[in-house]
Amino acid sequence: MSKAQRATIDAMLRRDSQGFTPLPIEQMRSNFVALMAMFPVPKVRTSDTTLGERTAVLVEPEGETRPGTILYFHGGAFAVGSPQTAMGLTASLVTRTGFRALSLDYRLAPEHPFPAAIEDCLAAYRALLDAGVNPESIALVGDSAGGGLTVTTTLAARRAGLPMPGAIVAFSPGLDHTRTGTSMETKAGVDPFFTSEGMAHTGELYLGGQDPNQELLAPAVLADLTGFPPLLLQVGTNELLLDDSVRLAERARDAEVDVILDITAGVPHVFQSFIGQLDEADHALDRAALFLSQQLSA
Repeated sequence: MSKAQRATIDAMLRRDSQGFTPLPIEQMRSNFVALMAMFPVPKVRTSDTTLGERTAVLVEPEGETRPGTILYFHGGAFAVGSPQTAMGLTASLVTRTGFRALSLDYRLAPEHPFPAAIEDCLAAYRALLDAGVNPESIALVGDSAGGGLTVTTTLAARRAGLPMPGAIVAFSPGLDHTRTGTSMETKAGVDPFFTSEGMAHTGELYLGGQDPNQELLAPAVLADLTGFPPLLLQVGTNELLLDDSVRLAERARDAEVDVILDITAGVPHVFQSFIGQLDEADHALDRAALFLSQQLSA
């Protein structure tokens, strides 16, 4: 455990991160781009493509590409971010697994509130299936809001009668717009990135006045995960969203779903982004890559 590294990152986030402080949306987006630009991106090959009706970035290893597809959903509280802001995480998984990844540029709130992002992610998954990709060779992977989309897209796919993907990996996922997790209170002030006020602001942008008490808005509270593929949830103890993962893991367990709840102590939201700066980030990505390799090769 790298206490000095964790302390340095905690101080940096408290000093430099806006933490989704309520600001004009364009300023929030530019602030997020600046924040994510600090993270390194491993060497990969990238090209623009389309999935469904949305643009996406194809990310491939520099060497041989192994059979398997990562469909990646970026974070950003459903209101900011892009495939580029998540490229460090996406490329890290590609280099570790040898799989290709397709990172989707789904629609953002407030211009496109719920359920637009889920519709885009489902259309992207359907496009892969229509192209003949074996669903068991596809993993849905995402961070933060994108981590939530891995779960809600799978729920939407099941509703649509589509086959389940081969695996799900979610980094610090947002899984409850009712915000009823105990960690929303116990981790207030401990979380160096999020505040309840900031999360309420972006939550309102995404909800667009809709009731959060719906399966696709609060899967940690309401979802039936029966028939889900193997699931890996990675989260830190210094997160307001900690209990989103804890409660979803309990629901997966109760539905007889293979689930790994991977909790790292003393690290912030989407700590996996701190590649080369935080030992726990590299170790967590190694574990995620091993999980993906085991599930998709099977």
